[in-house]
Amino acid sequence: MQGKTQGKELKRGLEERHVTLMSLGAAIGVGLFLGSASAIKLAGPGILLAYGFSGMIMFFIMRALGEMAIQKPVAGSFSKYARDYLGPLAGYLTGWNYWFLWVVTCMAEITAVGIYMGYWYPDVPNWIWALSALVIMTTVNFLAVKAYGELEFWFALIKILAIVLMIAVGLLMIVFGIGNGGVATGIKNLWDNGGLFPNGFKGILLSLQMVMFAYLGIEMIGVTAGEVKNPEKSLARAIDSVFWRILIFYVGALFVIMSIYPWQEIGLKGSPFVLTFEKIGIPAAAGIINFVVLTAALSSCNSGIFSTGRMLFNLAEHGEAPKGYSQLTKGGVPGKAVLASAGALLVGVALNYIVPAKVFTWVTSIATFGAIWTWGIILLSQIKYRKTLKKGEEAKLKYKMPLFPLTSYVSLAFLALVVVLMAYNPDTRIAVIIGPLWFIGLIIAYYAKGFHKRSQGSAATEQKLVK
Repeated sequence: MQGKTQGKELKRGLEERHVTLMSLGAAIGVGLFLGSASAIKLAGPGILLAYGFSGMIMFFIMRALGEMAIQKPVAGSFSKYARDYLGPLAGYLTGWNYWFLWVVTCMAEITAVGIYMGYWYPDVPNWIWALSALVIMTTVNFLAVKAYGELEFWFALIKILAIVLMIAVGLLMIVFGIGNGGVATGIKNLWDNGGLFPNGFKGILLSLQMVMFAYLGIEMIGVTAGEVKNPEKSLARAIDSVFWRILIFYVGALFVIMSIYPWQEIGLKGSPFVLTFEKIGIPAAAGIINFVVLTAALSSCNSGIFSTGRMLFNLAEHGEAPKGYSQLTKGGVPGKAVLASAGALLVGVALNYIVPAKVFTWVTSIATFGAIWTWGIILLSQIKYRKTLKKGEEAKLKYKMPLFPLTSYVSLAFLALVVVLMAYNPDTRIAVIIGPLWFIGLIIAYYAKGFHKRSQGSAATEQKLVK
Protein backbone atom coordinates (compact mmCIF):
# COMPACT_ATOMS: atom_id res chain seq x y z
CA MET A 1 0.00 0.00 0.00
CA GLN A 2 1.21 3.47 -0.81
CA GLY A 3 0.34 6.94 0.35
CA LYS A 4 0.40 8.87 3.63
CA THR A 5 -3.31 8.98 4.31
CA GLN A 6 -3.59 5.93 6.54
CA GLY A 7 -6.98 4.26 6.32
CA LYS A 8 -7.76 6.11 3.10
CA GLU A 9 -6.66 3.54 0.56
CA LEU A 10 -8.86 0.94 -1.07
CA LYS A 11 -7.30 -2.51 -0.75
CA ARG A 12 -6.18 -4.50 -3.77
CA GLY A 13 -7.97 -7.69 -2.72
CA LEU A 14 -9.56 -8.65 -6.04
CA GLU A 15 -7.98 -11.29 -8.26
CA GLU A 16 -8.57 -11.87 -11.97
CA ARG A 17 -11.27 -14.50 -11.40
CA HIS A 18 -13.11 -12.10 -9.06
CA VAL A 19 -13.04 -9.27 -11.62
CA THR A 20 -14.17 -11.50 -14.49
CA LEU A 21 -17.04 -13.06 -12.55
CA MET A 22 -18.07 -9.72 -11.01
CA SER A 23 -18.41 -8.19 -14.46
CA LEU A 24 -20.38 -11.19 -15.67
CA GLY A 25 -22.46 -11.03 -12.50
CA ALA A 26 -23.26 -7.36 -12.99
CA ALA A 27 -24.20 -7.76 -16.66
CA ILE A 28 -26.11 -11.06 -16.43
CA GLY A 29 -29.05 -9.97 -14.31
CA VAL A 30 -32.64 -9.01 -14.90
CA GLY A 31 -31.75 -7.72 -18.38
CA LEU A 32 -31.42 -11.34 -19.53
CA PHE A 33 -33.69 -13.21 -17.13
CA LEU A 34 -36.66 -10.81 -17.13
CA GLY A 35 -35.99 -7.88 -19.48
CA SER A 36 -35.34 -10.13 -22.48
CA ALA A 37 -39.04 -11.03 -22.54
CA SER A 38 -40.13 -7.44 -23.16
CA ALA A 39 -37.41 -7.02 -25.81
CA ILE A 40 -38.59 -10.18 -27.60
CA LYS A 41 -42.16 -8.80 -27.70
CA LEU A 42 -40.86 -5.81 -29.66
CA ALA A 43 -38.44 -7.51 -32.05
CA GLY A 44 -39.39 -11.19 -32.16
CA PRO A 45 -36.52 -13.48 -33.23
CA GLY A 46 -34.83 -10.38 -34.70
CA ILE A 47 -33.76 -9.67 -31.13
CA LEU A 48 -30.74 -11.91 -31.83
CA LEU A 49 -29.53 -9.32 -34.35
CA ALA A 50 -30.09 -6.51 -31.82
CA TYR A 51 -28.08 -8.33 -29.12
CA GLY A 52 -25.32 -9.25 -31.57
CA PHE A 53 -24.80 -5.77 -33.01
CA SER A 54 -25.17 -4.05 -29.62
CA GLY A 55 -22.66 -6.54 -28.22
CA MET A 56 -20.14 -5.52 -30.85
CA ILE A 57 -20.59 -1.84 -29.88
CA MET A 58 -20.12 -2.77 -26.20
CA PHE A 59 -16.91 -4.60 -27.12
CA PHE A 60 -15.53 -1.40 -28.69
CA ILE A 61 -16.55 0.64 -25.62
CA MET A 62 -14.84 -1.85 -23.31
CA ARG A 63 -11.68 -1.83 -25.41
CA ALA A 64 -11.68 1.98 -25.19
CA LEU A 65 -11.98 1.74 -21.40
CA GLY A 66 -9.32 -0.97 -21.22
CA GLU A 67 -6.89 1.14 -23.23
CA MET A 68 -6.98 3.80 -20.50
CA ALA A 69 -7.48 1.54 -17.46
CA ILE A 70 -4.39 -0.56 -18.19
CA GLN A 71 -2.25 2.58 -18.53
CA LYS A 72 -3.77 4.20 -15.43
CA PRO A 73 -5.64 1.76 -13.12
CA VAL A 74 -7.49 3.85 -10.52
CA ALA A 75 -10.68 3.53 -8.48
CA GLY A 76 -13.71 5.10 -10.14
CA SER A 77 -11.82 4.90 -13.42
CA PHE A 78 -14.02 6.55 -16.04
CA SER A 79 -14.92 9.40 -13.69
CA LYS A 80 -11.18 9.98 -13.24
CA TYR A 81 -10.48 9.74 -16.98
CA ALA A 82 -13.30 12.19 -17.73
CA ARG A 83 -11.77 14.57 -15.19
CA ASP A 84 -8.29 14.22 -16.71
CA TYR A 85 -9.17 14.41 -20.41
CA LEU A 86 -12.51 16.25 -20.60
CA GLY A 87 -12.30 18.55 -17.57
CA PRO A 88 -13.39 18.67 -13.90
CA LEU A 89 -17.09 19.22 -14.71
CA ALA A 90 -17.18 16.09 -16.91
CA GLY A 91 -15.55 14.05 -14.13
CA TYR A 92 -18.01 15.38 -11.56
CA LEU A 93 -21.04 14.67 -13.78
CA THR A 94 -19.78 11.21 -14.71
CA GLY A 95 -19.11 10.20 -11.12
CA TRP A 96 -22.50 11.30 -9.83
CA ASN A 97 -24.25 9.93 -12.93
CA TYR A 98 -22.69 6.50 -12.45
CA TRP A 99 -23.79 6.52 -8.84
CA PHE A 100 -27.31 7.48 -9.95
CA LEU A 101 -27.55 4.89 -12.74
CA TRP A 102 -26.54 2.03 -10.44
CA VAL A 103 -28.97 3.17 -7.76
CA VAL A 104 -31.69 3.07 -10.42
CA THR A 105 -30.41 -0.27 -11.77
CA CYS A 106 -30.52 -1.74 -8.28
CA MET A 107 -34.13 -0.55 -8.09
CA ALA A 108 -34.79 -2.72 -11.15
CA GLU A 109 -32.99 -5.64 -9.50
CA ILE A 110 -34.90 -5.45 -6.21
CA THR A 111 -38.12 -5.05 -8.23
CA ALA A 112 -37.23 -8.31 -9.99
CA VAL A 113 -36.65 -9.96 -6.60
CA GLY A 114 -40.26 -9.14 -5.71
CA ILE A 115 -41.49 -10.59 -9.02
CA TYR A 116 -39.48 -13.80 -8.59
CA MET A 117 -40.55 -14.27 -4.97
CA GLY A 118 -44.13 -13.99 -6.20
CA TYR A 119 -43.56 -17.41 -7.84
CA TRP A 120 -43.59 -18.95 -4.35
CA TYR A 121 -45.52 -16.35 -2.38
CA PRO A 122 -48.07 -14.73 -4.73
CA ASP A 123 -49.98 -13.05 -1.90
CA VAL A 124 -47.03 -11.14 -0.40
CA PRO A 125 -46.61 -7.56 -1.76
CA ASN A 126 -43.52 -6.95 -3.93
CA TRP A 127 -42.21 -4.10 -1.79
CA ILE A 128 -41.63 -6.39 1.22
CA TRP A 129 -39.27 -8.59 -0.82
CA ALA A 130 -37.61 -5.51 -2.35
CA LEU A 131 -36.87 -4.12 1.12
CA SER A 132 -35.56 -7.50 2.36
CA ALA A 133 -33.20 -7.76 -0.64
CA LEU A 134 -31.89 -4.25 -0.01
CA VAL A 135 -31.10 -4.96 3.65
CA ILE A 136 -29.31 -8.26 2.86
CA MET A 137 -27.20 -6.86 0.01
CA THR A 138 -26.18 -3.78 2.00
CA THR A 139 -24.98 -6.06 4.82
CA VAL A 140 -22.95 -8.16 2.34
CA ASN A 141 -21.21 -5.02 1.07
CA PHE A 142 -19.66 -4.41 4.49
CA LEU A 143 -17.49 -7.48 4.08
CA ALA A 144 -13.80 -6.93 3.30
CA VAL A 145 -13.30 -6.57 -0.44
CA LYS A 146 -11.69 -10.00 -0.87
CA ALA A 147 -14.56 -11.70 0.98
CA TYR A 148 -17.05 -9.67 -1.07
CA GLY A 149 -15.27 -10.70 -4.29
CA GLU A 150 -15.33 -14.35 -3.23
CA LEU A 151 -19.05 -14.23 -2.48
CA GLU A 152 -19.81 -12.47 -5.77
CA PHE A 153 -17.66 -15.06 -7.58
CA TRP A 154 -19.92 -17.88 -6.38
CA PHE A 155 -23.07 -15.81 -6.84
CA ALA A 156 -22.17 -15.22 -10.48
CA LEU A 157 -21.02 -18.81 -11.01
CA ILE A 158 -24.46 -20.17 -9.99
CA LYS A 159 -26.31 -18.21 -12.66
CA ILE A 160 -23.67 -18.84 -15.33
CA LEU A 161 -23.91 -22.60 -14.74
CA ALA A 162 -27.71 -22.32 -14.90
CA ILE A 163 -27.53 -20.56 -18.28
CA VAL A 164 -25.08 -23.13 -19.66
CA LEU A 165 -27.34 -25.96 -18.41
CA MET A 166 -30.42 -24.35 -19.96
CA ILE A 167 -28.66 -23.91 -23.30
CA ALA A 168 -27.44 -27.55 -23.21
CA VAL A 169 -30.86 -28.98 -22.25
CA GLY A 170 -32.60 -26.73 -24.79
CA LEU A 171 -30.29 -27.92 -27.56
CA LEU A 172 -31.07 -31.56 -26.64
CA MET A 173 -34.77 -30.75 -26.97
CA ILE A 174 -34.24 -28.94 -30.27
CA VAL A 175 -32.08 -31.68 -31.83
CA PHE A 176 -33.23 -34.92 -30.17
CA GLY A 177 -36.63 -34.09 -28.67
CA ILE A 178 -35.49 -34.93 -25.13
CA GLY A 179 -38.18 -33.59 -22.78
CA ASN A 180 -40.62 -33.22 -25.67
CA GLY A 181 -41.74 -36.82 -26.08
CA GLY A 182 -38.85 -37.62 -28.40
CA VAL A 183 -40.07 -35.12 -30.99
CA ALA A 184 -37.27 -32.72 -31.95
CA THR A 185 -38.63 -29.17 -31.85
CA GLY A 186 -36.09 -27.92 -34.38
CA ILE A 187 -35.68 -24.18 -34.88
CA LYS A 188 -38.69 -23.49 -37.10
CA ASN A 189 -40.24 -21.31 -34.38
CA LEU A 190 -37.64 -18.71 -35.31
CA TRP A 191 -39.39 -17.99 -38.63
CA ASP A 192 -42.81 -19.74 -38.47
CA ASN A 193 -44.56 -16.95 -36.57
CA GLY A 194 -44.28 -13.95 -38.84
CA GLY A 195 -40.71 -14.50 -39.99
CA LEU A 196 -37.38 -13.56 -38.39
CA PHE A 197 -38.45 -9.91 -38.21
CA PRO A 198 -42.20 -10.04 -37.47
CA ASN A 199 -42.37 -6.39 -36.41
CA GLY A 200 -39.96 -5.18 -39.08
CA PHE A 201 -36.83 -3.13 -38.54
CA LYS A 202 -38.81 -0.75 -36.32
CA GLY A 203 -39.32 -3.53 -33.77
CA ILE A 204 -35.57 -4.15 -33.61
CA LEU A 205 -34.87 -0.44 -33.12
CA LEU A 206 -37.44 -0.11 -30.34
CA SER A 207 -35.92 -3.12 -28.54
CA LEU A 208 -32.49 -1.47 -28.31
CA GLN A 209 -33.23 0.27 -25.00
CA MET A 210 -33.82 -3.03 -23.18
CA VAL A 211 -30.98 -4.70 -25.08
CA MET A 212 -28.53 -2.00 -23.99
CA PHE A 213 -29.87 -2.20 -20.43
CA ALA A 214 -28.96 -5.88 -20.49
CA TYR A 215 -25.31 -5.00 -21.21
CA LEU A 216 -25.19 -2.46 -18.38
CA GLY A 217 -22.59 -3.61 -15.89
CA ILE A 218 -19.80 -4.74 -18.20
CA GLU A 219 -18.03 -1.45 -17.46
CA MET A 220 -17.82 -2.64 -13.84
CA ILE A 221 -14.32 -3.85 -14.78
CA GLY A 222 -13.23 -0.20 -14.82
CA VAL A 223 -14.62 0.46 -11.34
CA THR A 224 -12.61 -2.47 -9.90
CA ALA A 225 -9.35 -1.15 -11.41
CA GLY A 226 -8.26 0.40 -8.10
CA GLU A 227 -8.73 -2.85 -6.18
CA VAL A 228 -7.43 -5.49 -8.58
CA LYS A 229 -4.07 -7.21 -8.34
CA ASN A 230 -1.84 -7.03 -11.44
CA PRO A 231 -4.17 -4.68 -13.44
CA GLU A 232 -2.31 -5.05 -16.76
CA LYS A 233 -2.84 -8.81 -16.96
CA SER A 234 -6.18 -9.07 -15.17
CA LEU A 235 -8.04 -6.20 -16.86
CA ALA A 236 -7.05 -7.15 -20.42
CA ARG A 237 -8.11 -10.77 -19.98
CA ALA A 238 -11.29 -9.83 -18.14
CA ILE A 239 -12.40 -7.35 -20.81
CA ASP A 240 -11.88 -9.75 -23.71
CA SER A 241 -13.32 -12.82 -22.00
CA VAL A 242 -16.32 -11.06 -20.46
CA PHE A 243 -17.49 -9.72 -23.82
CA TRP A 244 -17.44 -13.09 -25.57
CA ARG A 245 -19.01 -14.93 -22.67
CA ILE A 246 -21.86 -12.46 -22.34
CA LEU A 247 -22.50 -12.52 -26.08
CA ILE A 248 -22.63 -16.33 -26.03
CA PHE A 249 -24.90 -16.35 -23.00
CA TYR A 250 -27.35 -13.78 -24.33
CA VAL A 251 -27.51 -14.87 -27.96
CA GLY A 252 -27.21 -18.57 -27.12
CA ALA A 253 -29.87 -18.54 -24.41
CA LEU A 254 -32.36 -16.51 -26.45
CA PHE A 255 -31.75 -18.66 -29.55
CA VAL A 256 -32.68 -21.76 -27.54
CA ILE A 257 -35.72 -20.14 -25.88
CA MET A 258 -37.17 -18.79 -29.14
CA SER A 259 -36.56 -22.11 -30.91
CA ILE A 260 -38.57 -23.98 -28.27
CA TYR A 261 -41.34 -21.39 -27.81
CA PRO A 262 -43.22 -19.26 -30.34
CA TRP A 263 -41.87 -15.78 -29.59
CA GLN A 264 -45.36 -14.37 -28.88
CA GLU A 265 -45.75 -16.67 -25.84
CA ILE A 266 -42.48 -15.68 -24.16
CA GLY A 267 -42.84 -13.54 -21.06
CA LEU A 268 -46.58 -14.04 -20.60
CA LYS A 269 -46.09 -16.33 -17.60
CA GLY A 270 -42.91 -15.10 -15.94
CA SER A 271 -39.25 -15.67 -16.79
CA PRO A 272 -38.53 -17.50 -20.10
CA PHE A 273 -35.94 -19.56 -18.21
CA VAL A 274 -38.48 -20.94 -15.75
CA LEU A 275 -40.88 -21.77 -18.58
CA THR A 276 -38.20 -23.66 -20.49
CA PHE A 277 -37.46 -25.99 -17.57
CA GLU A 278 -41.16 -26.53 -16.94
CA LYS A 279 -41.54 -27.65 -20.57
CA ILE A 280 -38.87 -30.31 -20.05
CA GLY A 281 -41.27 -31.88 -17.55
CA ILE A 282 -39.33 -31.38 -14.33
CA PRO A 283 -41.53 -29.18 -12.07
CA ALA A 284 -38.86 -29.03 -9.37
CA ALA A 285 -36.38 -27.69 -11.93
CA ALA A 286 -38.60 -24.63 -12.46
CA GLY A 287 -38.36 -23.85 -8.75
CA ILE A 288 -34.59 -24.29 -8.89
CA ILE A 289 -34.29 -21.95 -11.87
CA ASN A 290 -36.50 -19.41 -10.12
CA PHE A 291 -34.00 -19.56 -7.25
CA VAL A 292 -31.15 -19.06 -9.73
CA VAL A 293 -32.73 -16.01 -11.34
CA LEU A 294 -33.44 -14.69 -7.85
CA THR A 295 -29.75 -14.98 -6.95
CA ALA A 296 -28.95 -13.32 -10.29
CA ALA A 297 -30.99 -10.27 -9.34
CA LEU A 298 -29.42 -10.20 -5.86
CA SER A 299 -25.95 -10.60 -7.38
CA SER A 300 -26.41 -7.70 -9.79
CA CYS A 301 -27.77 -5.53 -6.98
CA ASN A 302 -24.77 -6.57 -4.89
CA SER A 303 -22.43 -5.40 -7.66
CA GLY A 304 -24.39 -2.17 -7.99
CA ILE A 305 -24.06 -1.26 -4.32
CA PHE A 306 -20.33 -2.07 -4.64
CA SER A 307 -20.05 0.33 -7.61
CA THR A 308 -22.00 3.16 -6.06
CA GLY A 309 -19.97 3.01 -2.87
CA ARG A 310 -16.68 3.24 -4.81
CA MET A 311 -17.95 6.10 -6.98
CA LEU A 312 -19.06 8.12 -3.93
CA PHE A 313 -15.65 7.42 -2.38
CA ASN A 314 -13.97 8.82 -5.50
CA LEU A 315 -16.21 11.92 -5.51
CA ALA A 316 -15.55 12.54 -1.82
CA GLU A 317 -11.80 12.29 -2.45
CA HIS A 318 -12.23 15.15 -4.93
CA GLY A 319 -14.32 17.19 -2.51
CA GLU A 320 -17.45 16.78 -4.64
CA ALA A 321 -19.39 14.64 -2.17
CA PRO A 322 -19.60 14.84 1.65
CA LYS A 323 -16.18 14.20 3.17
CA GLY A 324 -17.49 11.33 5.29
CA TYR A 325 -17.99 9.21 2.17
CA SER A 326 -14.22 8.89 1.82
CA GLN A 327 -13.92 7.11 5.20
CA LEU A 328 -13.13 3.41 5.09
CA THR A 329 -13.98 0.68 7.56
CA LYS A 330 -11.24 -1.53 9.04
CA GLY A 331 -11.92 -3.96 6.19
CA GLY A 332 -11.18 -1.26 3.61
CA VAL A 333 -14.84 -0.70 2.63
CA PRO A 334 -16.26 2.84 2.07
CA GLY A 335 -18.96 2.19 4.69
CA LYS A 336 -20.75 5.55 4.79
CA ALA A 337 -20.83 5.68 0.98
CA VAL A 338 -22.40 2.21 0.88
CA LEU A 339 -25.05 3.24 3.44
CA ALA A 340 -25.85 6.42 1.48
CA SER A 341 -26.44 4.38 -1.68
CA ALA A 342 -28.63 1.92 0.20
CA GLY A 343 -30.64 4.83 1.60
CA ALA A 344 -31.28 6.13 -1.92
CA LEU A 345 -32.50 2.67 -2.92
CA LEU A 346 -35.41 3.04 -0.51
CA VAL A 347 -37.01 5.08 -3.32
CA GLY A 348 -37.16 1.84 -5.32
CA VAL A 349 -38.93 0.12 -2.43
CA ALA A 350 -41.44 3.01 -2.34
CA LEU A 351 -42.03 2.76 -6.11
CA ASN A 352 -42.76 -0.95 -5.73
CA TYR A 353 -45.41 0.04 -3.21
CA ILE A 354 -46.92 2.90 -5.29
CA VAL A 355 -46.65 1.79 -8.95
CA PRO A 356 -45.63 -1.92 -9.00
CA ALA A 357 -46.84 -2.43 -12.59
CA LYS A 358 -44.79 0.39 -14.12
CA VAL A 359 -41.67 0.52 -11.98
CA PHE A 360 -39.61 -2.01 -13.98
CA THR A 361 -39.95 -0.24 -17.36
CA TRP A 362 -39.39 3.17 -15.77
CA VAL A 363 -36.23 2.29 -13.88
CA THR A 364 -34.65 0.24 -16.68
CA SER A 365 -35.10 3.08 -19.19
CA ILE A 366 -33.71 5.70 -16.78
CA ALA A 367 -30.75 3.43 -15.99
CA THR A 368 -30.10 2.93 -19.73
CA PHE A 369 -29.98 6.70 -20.24
CA GLY A 370 -27.40 6.98 -17.46
CA ALA A 371 -25.41 4.07 -18.88
CA ILE A 372 -25.33 5.69 -22.33
CA TRP A 373 -23.84 8.83 -20.77
CA THR A 374 -21.17 6.72 -19.05
CA TRP A 375 -20.33 4.79 -22.22
CA GLY A 376 -20.28 8.00 -24.27
CA ILE A 377 -17.90 9.60 -21.76
CA ILE A 378 -15.61 6.55 -21.94
CA LEU A 379 -15.41 6.93 -25.73
CA LEU A 380 -14.91 10.72 -25.63
CA SER A 381 -12.22 10.37 -22.93
CA GLN A 382 -10.41 7.75 -25.01
CA ILE A 383 -10.53 9.94 -28.14
CA LYS A 384 -9.09 12.86 -26.15
CA TYR A 385 -6.56 10.54 -24.46
CA ARG A 386 -5.23 9.48 -27.87
CA LYS A 387 -4.78 13.16 -28.79
CA THR A 388 -2.60 13.71 -25.70
CA LEU A 389 -0.14 11.00 -26.76
CA LYS A 390 3.13 12.15 -28.25
CA LYS A 391 4.54 10.75 -31.46
CA GLY A 392 5.60 7.15 -30.94
CA GLU A 393 3.63 6.69 -27.70
CA GLU A 394 0.58 5.31 -29.51
CA ALA A 395 2.58 2.39 -30.86
CA LYS A 396 3.68 1.52 -27.30
CA LEU A 397 0.13 1.16 -25.94
CA LYS A 398 -0.24 -2.21 -24.22
CA TYR A 399 -3.93 -2.62 -25.08
CA LYS A 400 -5.40 -0.83 -28.09
CA MET A 401 -8.84 0.09 -29.37
CA PRO A 402 -9.16 -1.76 -32.72
CA LEU A 403 -9.72 0.31 -35.89
CA PHE A 404 -9.41 3.61 -34.02
CA PRO A 405 -10.85 6.25 -34.55
CA LEU A 406 -13.60 4.77 -36.75
CA THR A 407 -14.87 2.39 -34.06
CA SER A 408 -14.99 5.15 -31.44
CA TYR A 409 -17.12 7.44 -33.61
CA VAL A 410 -19.42 4.64 -34.85
CA SER A 411 -20.02 3.62 -31.23
CA LEU A 412 -20.85 7.21 -30.25
CA ALA A 413 -23.32 7.48 -33.15
CA PHE A 414 -25.02 4.25 -32.09
CA LEU A 415 -25.42 5.51 -28.50
CA ALA A 416 -26.98 8.73 -29.82
CA LEU A 417 -29.42 6.65 -31.90
CA VAL A 418 -30.56 4.73 -28.80
CA VAL A 419 -31.31 8.00 -26.96
CA VAL A 420 -33.39 9.24 -29.93
CA LEU A 421 -35.31 5.95 -29.94
CA MET A 422 -35.96 6.23 -26.19
CA ALA A 423 -37.45 9.70 -26.74
CA TYR A 424 -39.62 8.30 -29.57
CA ASN A 425 -41.03 5.40 -27.52
CA PRO A 426 -43.75 6.58 -25.04
CA ASP A 427 -42.86 3.78 -22.59
CA THR A 428 -39.23 4.91 -22.25
CA ARG A 429 -39.67 8.66 -22.82
CA ILE A 430 -39.59 9.29 -19.06
CA ALA A 431 -35.83 8.55 -19.12
CA VAL A 432 -35.16 11.38 -21.60
CA ILE A 433 -36.99 13.72 -19.19
CA ILE A 434 -35.58 12.53 -15.85
CA GLY A 435 -31.99 12.12 -17.16
CA PRO A 436 -31.45 15.71 -18.38
CA LEU A 437 -33.20 17.12 -15.28
CA TRP A 438 -30.75 15.15 -13.12
CA PHE A 439 -27.79 16.61 -15.05
CA ILE A 440 -29.20 20.15 -14.81
CA GLY A 441 -29.51 19.70 -11.03
CA LEU A 442 -25.91 18.43 -10.83
CA ILE A 443 -24.58 21.38 -12.87
CA ILE A 444 -26.45 23.89 -10.67
CA ALA A 445 -24.96 22.22 -7.56
CA TYR A 446 -21.49 22.22 -9.16
CA TYR A 447 -21.44 25.99 -9.57
CA ALA A 448 -23.52 26.83 -6.48
CA LYS A 449 -21.10 24.95 -4.21
CA GLY A 450 -18.05 26.46 -5.91
CA PHE A 451 -16.64 23.15 -7.16
CA HIS A 452 -15.53 24.93 -10.34
CA LYS A 453 -13.14 27.07 -8.26
CA ARG A 454 -11.45 24.02 -6.77
CA SER A 455 -10.48 22.27 -10.00
CA GLN A 456 -6.81 23.04 -9.40
CA GLY A 457 -6.91 21.00 -6.19
CA SER A 458 -7.90 17.81 -7.97
CA ALA A 459 -4.29 16.98 -8.83
CA ALA A 460 -3.38 17.01 -5.14
CA THR A 461 -6.19 14.71 -4.13
CA GLU A 462 -5.21 12.29 -6.88
CA GLN A 463 -2.32 11.19 -4.64
CA LYS A 464 -4.86 9.77 -2.19
CA LEU A 465 -6.17 7.26 -4.66
CA VAL A 466 -4.78 3.76 -4.85
CA LYS A 467 -1.90 3.29 -7.23
